[in-house]
Amino acid sequence: MSIPPSEIPMVMLAGGEGARMGTPKGLLRIGQQPILSYLLARVAWPGPKFLVTAPGREHPPGWEAFDQEWADPVAGLGPLRGVLTALERVDAPLLVFATVDMPGIGGEHLAWAVAQLEQSAGRLGVMCRRADGQIEPFPLALRRESRRLISERLERGSRSVHRLLDDQRFAALSVPGEWEPEVWINLNERRDLQQFVDSLAKRE
Repeated sequence: MSIPPSEIPMVMLAGGEGARMGTPKGLLRIGQQPILSYLLARVAWPGPKFLVTAPGREHPPGWEAFDQEWADPVAGLGPLRGVLTALERVDAPLLVFATVDMPGIGGEHLAWAVAQLEQSAGRLGVMCRRADGQIEPFPLALRRESRRLISERLERGSRSVHRLLDDQRFAALSVPGEWEPEVWINLNERRDLQQFVDSLAKRE
């Protein structure tokens, strides 16, 4: 049975140090607003909205609009640690994850990942395969039963979200052909942010 969207938590991962960006990514701004505010408005997720940050980088601008914020217990372990932090805190059968540095992701993309996982009874998680064949770990939909496996991987020192695909219960599924290339924009450097802001201005 499909879970009502209003009961599916959305988790935003915003703990990145942003070494190449020159500032933590949770502090970025899109135009005149904090990036977290921009993302929440873009996604417009109907269910609970949670934020995961890192020690020393708590409460980035816009954090108040989330239902709750948690900081990873240890810094520097990457997004998979943020995923586990949410899985440890949220008692929901299914969660969907996005990252603060992918501002092209909207609610429809998260909803697609959720739908694919709901239709795959034996799977623990679903990520995306682009039209060019490249695998994108986010957006990511996970069942809560994935928590033990992810915890064990981190304990062994495996921090890659992508490598969850080594387990056949995870899958990278081909996304719809109408998804625009901007979905995959990743803000790694200042020029990436400027290009994204410029593209928004052109569409306005």
